[in-house]
Amino acid sequence: MADMSVNLAGLALANPVVLAAGTCGYVNELADAFPLGRIGAVTTKSITVEPRDGNAPWRIIDSPAGMLNAIGLANVGLDRFVAEKLPAARGLPCAVIGSVAGHSIDEYLAVAARFDRAPELAAVELNVSCPNTSDGLQFGEHPQALRALLAEIKPAVASKPLVVKLSPNAADIVGMARAAVEGGAQALVVANTFTAMAIDVETRAFRLSRGRGGLSGPGIHPIVVRMVHDVWRGVAKDAGVPIIGLGGVCNWRDAAEFILAGASAVGMGTALFIDPRAPLAVADGLAKWVERQGCRSVSELVGAARSA
Repeated sequence: MADMSVNLAGLALANPVVLAAGTCGYVNELADAFPLGRIGAVTTKSITVEPRDGNAPWRIIDSPAGMLNAIGLANVGLDRFVAEKLPAARGLPCAVIGSVAGHSIDEYLAVAARFDRAPELAAVELNVSCPNTSDGLQFGEHPQALRALLAEIKPAVASKPLVVKLSPNAADIVGMARAAVEGGAQALVVANTFTAMAIDVETRAFRLSRGRGGLSGPGIHPIVVRMVHDVWRGVAKDAGVPIIGLGGVCNWRDAAEFILAGASAVGMGTALFIDPRAPLAVADGLAKWVERQGCRSVSELVGAARSA
């Protein structure tokens, strides 16, 4: 049987399947749907220093090729998360990655440093799609803002892999990946959601209360496959930095595409809203695919796409 284990910057995963932040509850909620030992990792909800109610409804709507969301980082805040939610990670049969969010460097730093000290967490992921309120720049869309953030965060995350979740809305995602790696990122997530909008043509009102939201799901998958490949070829391969491909994975074929494009692991998010047990089919399908490819390990297929 093929070896499906993944080395993600020193973090050992049983297989490449990772549940994405904000799509699977705080920590262990999907254990009610399937045994979490069947996947590689769970990513927590993105946590901020202070509690957040998030945006008013509607904040999730359907789209013909996925969904739009503008949740607004709703969460219980750092103190309550550590006291009430994080203990559920103890003894889980998969890795748990802590997702960090904020609106300033100080906010990111407070959460990241606390997560670095939490024994329940195996890695720290920075969700860099929030604005830096001091200058209005997006951490995930401007290399200089990302470098400034990582210059403060990296020394505080000393005991665990530091993962940076890139925004696909950046003008140059390869440049952003380079800035992340130069700043100390040990793994990359490619990518977050695409800025999008939906309007009710009868009422003429925005369908999301905030107007704009993030598009996810199968409609973005081919675009993110290209981004994964560009980042792998342009930065990650030579730097030895693994990629988690995230965007529209609904079945094992979608996941296999990401691996061939250069991803070492594969995130799942929107598919969980359709079928919470979808990760099992993806994990099983990938294992059979690796065997059919005549490979002893899934790692042999990372970046193995070739011209027809």
